[in-house]
Amino acid sequence: MIKNNTSEIIKKHRLKLTKALGQNFLTDFSVVKRIVDASDIDKDTLAIEIGPGVGSMTRELAARSAGVAAIEIDKRLIPALNDNLSDYSNVSIINEDIMKADIDTIINKYREVYNAKSVKVVANLPYYITTPIIMRFLEEVKGVDKMVFMVQREVAERMVSGPGTKDYGALSVAVQFYSKPEIIFDVPPHCFIPQPEVHSTIIGLDILSEPPVEVIDRNLYFKIVKASFGQRRKTLVNALSNSGFFNKTKEQIKQILKEMGKSENIRGEVLTVAQFAQLSNLMINEHQKD
Repeated sequence: MIKNNTSEIIKKHRLKLTKALGQNFLTDFSVVKRIVDASDIDKDTLAIEIGPGVGSMTRELAARSAGVAAIEIDKRLIPALNDNLSDYSNVSIINEDIMKADIDTIINKYREVYNAKSVKVVANLPYYITTPIIMRFLEEVKGVDKMVFMVQREVAERMVSGPGTKDYGALSVAVQFYSKPEIIFDVPPHCFIPQPEVHSTIIGLDILSEPPVEVIDRNLYFKIVKASFGQRRKTLVNALSNSGFFNKTKEQIKQILKEMGKSENIRGEVLTVAQFAQLSNLMINEHQKD
């Protein structure tokens, strides 16, 4: 039976965890098991683990999957990982920065090595760089079926929030454009070494094969989303016209909103993912008329 040996490995290798890298390692194996349960990993799955630490969750992933590609930025942890995972022949440790690594190449290589049919990503993410990592996988990486992340509770709440709520923002729209997010369970601070100052949440993202809305220009779509939430207290008309992203007058934007059946006084925070798509497409269509 696999057990959590995080504390033993840290002590054995005399490791000092680095606050700058956001290192908070899980010590509660029941939490590790629930995370892997939530990932739906099986013997046909390549598991991509970001930040394996000393490999406690990696062991559970290896026991259930076709193989694991574990990407760890901290070279000081590599000897501990090799030691802790020595019983598993289906784990490949990659000492790289996840924000710089060629993830598509890694996925393609190890999918073939382990003869995997699906790809799942699992990670206890450093809180200081959570959003950039998630957005990189959503926007740039191909072939992933599901992602299960440990994130700060507030970030998880933002990802699942809907229009008109205080947590709804650009991250909500982006995550829901690419995936179907679901909060799975919370993890209290005492489950970690060292204990973080915040509560954590496990969130699952089922990656959509196609976005839920049709968008003519994805770049324009996200510019509109960014501008809409960049000045939350302003009306959508003012936020868009003041952003510098668009060559539209306030009157033209008001006309587009009228076509959508929306008041010129609405704010971006009330628009759904679909309505942002409608607005984006109408901006292009109006431009073609000019």
